[in-house]
Formats: sequence, structure tokens, C-alpha cells
Amino acid sequence: MPRQERRQLWVEEPATRRRMPDPVRTAAVRAVLIMSLTIIQAVVAFLCTLAGSWLAFPMVLSGVGSTVVATWSVLDVWVTRQVWNQRNGVVSVPSSSARQLRRERRRARRAARTARRDDARIRRRGAGSLSQA
Repeated sequence: MPRQERRQLWVEEPATRRRMPDPVRTAAVRAVLIMSLTIIQAVVAFLCTLAGSWLAFPMVLSGVGSTVVATWSVLDVWVTRQVWNQRNGVVSVPSSSARQLRRERRRARRAARTARRDDARIRRRGAGSLSQA
């Protein structure tokens, strides 16, 4: 009986997206935790309201407050991402015109350098001897 090839259980695939920067990831984790606690609190407030418990009113009030905090935490993720991109994440790719200008400046500097070198060489050659006349 021919032996069949076994497939691996775990196959590494390259990531389709790059990993989030640490400050952004920290803010995102914080936002997810706050959002989940807010949702749990809303469910408890709803159940307390259905049961007619005295705890319903304080839970609804704190639910409103935690909704504000959850909104703030989501905005914090967005702001942190924007700040990180402005400080670190901008990768400038020079346009072809910028490259062309740089090339021209480089050529001009090289030409000036060789002209100075030639000028210094001519002076050195003629400095040691007086006129031959």
C-alpha cells in the first residue's frame, strides 16, 4: 500500500497586515476591556430593571458614565494611532522630480570639487619653480 504524505497540523502563513505599534495596541486592548465591561454593565442594568431591583437606577447611571468612558477610550485609540503615524510612521518616498533635483545637485557638487582639485594641482605644479624665461 503506498504511503500517503501527511499534512502538517500547523502551517505558518505570512501576515497580511503589519503588527500594530505598541502604544496603539495598548490603547486598543484598553478600549476593548472597557467596552466589554460597559456591555456587561448594560446587560446587568437591563436585567435589574426587568427584575424591579433597587440596583437598576444606580446601574443605569453608571452605565451612562461608562458609555462616555468607552467612547473616550475608542477615541484614544484613534488619536494614539494618528500621533504615532505622525511621529514615526511616515515613510516618505521621494518623487521622481525630487530624485532628479538631488542628482543635479550631486553632479554640481562633484564638478565643483574636481574643479577645485584641478585648480589646486595647477598651483602646486607651478609654485616650486620661477619662470623659465
